[in-house]
Amino acid sequence: MADKQRQAARQRIDHEIFDVLIIGGGINGAVSAAALSASGAKVALLEQKDFGSGTSQESSNLVWGGIKYLETYEFGLVWELCRSRNELMRYYPGEVSELRFFTNLERGFRKSRWLVYLGALLYWAMGRFKTKRPRLLSKDTIAQEEPKVSVADSQGGLEYSDSFLRDNDARFVFNFIMRAARNRAVTLNYTKAVAASFSADKIWHVSAKDLSDGVTFEIKAKVLVNAAGPYVDAFNRVCGVKTVHQHIFSKGVHLIVPRINSSDKVLTFFADDGRLFFAIPMGGCSCIGTTDSRVTELPAVVTEADRRFILSNINKRVVLDKRLTTEDIIAERCGVRPLVIKGNAQDFAKVEWAHLSRKHIIECHRDQSQISIFGGKLTDCLNIGRELVDHVRQLGVPAKLVTRWYGEDPAAYKQDLIDRLAKLSITDRVWPGEGTIADRLWRLYGHDALSIVESIRTNQELQARLIEEQPILLAEVAYMAVHEMVVHLDDLLRRRTRLSLLVPKETLRQSKVLRKAADILFGSNAESEWQAYFNAV
Repeated sequence: MADKQRQAARQRIDHEIFDVLIIGGGINGAVSAAALSASGAKVALLEQKDFGSGTSQESSNLVWGGIKYLETYEFGLVWELCRSRNELMRYYPGEVSELRFFTNLERGFRKSRWLVYLGALLYWAMGRFKTKRPRLLSKDTIAQEEPKVSVADSQGGLEYSDSFLRDNDARFVFNFIMRAARNRAVTLNYTKAVAASFSADKIWHVSAKDLSDGVTFEIKAKVLVNAAGPYVDAFNRVCGVKTVHQHIFSKGVHLIVPRINSSDKVLTFFADDGRLFFAIPMGGCSCIGTTDSRVTELPAVVTEADRRFILSNINKRVVLDKRLTTEDIIAERCGVRPLVIKGNAQDFAKVEWAHLSRKHIIECHRDQSQISIFGGKLTDCLNIGRELVDHVRQLGVPAKLVTRWYGEDPAAYKQDLIDRLAKLSITDRVWPGEGTIADRLWRLYGHDALSIVESIRTNQELQARLIEEQPILLAEVAYMAVHEMVVHLDDLLRRRTRLSLLVPKETLRQSKVLRKAADILFGSNAESEWQAYFNAV
């Protein structure tokens, strides 16, 4: 099915000159494509792997206002990030939900709990009071409300609010890709831009290779947007574009383990290196981390030192029947934070680079009709989309930003979905971290969820769940086969869903329904895709 989508996209590419070509299908590229296509621009986007498969799939799934930046007095950044967080909570009420952070402070910590609590009150105020008020916690309250937290060395703590993604970060990114596609944007994953030149007639000529079948082709555009995330600097060298800004990289690693606490609160600590350290609920699991170490080579990888750091820190700070070991790890997340700097990266070798924020910079080269997006984070994504439309318009592309180019479909129409599921006698129990099946389908697919349910009415086999203890239906896979350009099994398990983060690999291998899903997605190539995924080291 994905082959047909790719062929149709390449046919358009052969016959059109686009207003804007975006390189990179992470959050920066996806939100840019959604904003520009909704603004009337003719847009194409190329991603060399799968959409959202880089930094965008390795986050902590938090949508937060940057409370840690208060300690470095970046009040303007916190003010803007809180505003952005609130906007996402407002327009994605099903996907971006308020979450309580239950924080334990150890004796001897660099700040007293009263000072940290005052900082949380300031954070609440900078968040326009859109969340629940912070609470000061005594040592006894911590022990009573979260008995898994070790209070042997506690001075008490506090509880405050931020928000998180109910599903996974890569799926949130992909929904912007889908929005762009609905607005006639051409989007291709597994397609690498290998060369680029700006001609005398003010047109970018980009040579690209479709990695799924090896076909090379040329794509033309009036404006080139470099949204390649950590690879922005490398692609600028391909384009011959010199920029004022560059990136340095901080590696962040999270480990997914069986659920640590029974509540829906994030257990929050300060790790041995002094930075925030979390145990974040993720369905029936906990996502623990993160690390913060500078790296210079991409892609970053998880090391034994990373695992030791995370497991050592969590074992010191929670009380479990058995200490967590590497055998408890269900999945690992490893990505880099692209931190934007002005000047040469080597000049930052001795500075407090760990204190650099996740701000974004959009650098525009008018003489070459080229734009580079540096830094950024998921919380700030809507601002990037809006700013990019302004930059592109200044380069001569007629683009007018519409009022609402993002957000979930109106919940008023959700009752129709609930009624249709009821007629099919699909059990609508509440799944941990997911809500009901109706909640999940509406959250991820909006109005398209109705066609997914309609496919079950005509084929009862499609109501089977891929994994018995997870709410994902075979009907969703049938929909993805037609609409979501799933090229490899990992696209389904890691990005269109989060199954590979929550379910051990051997359990996935044993699922007959998942094997049937592979048949739907890949047809005659199903067995090779199955073996490639499960035999990968």
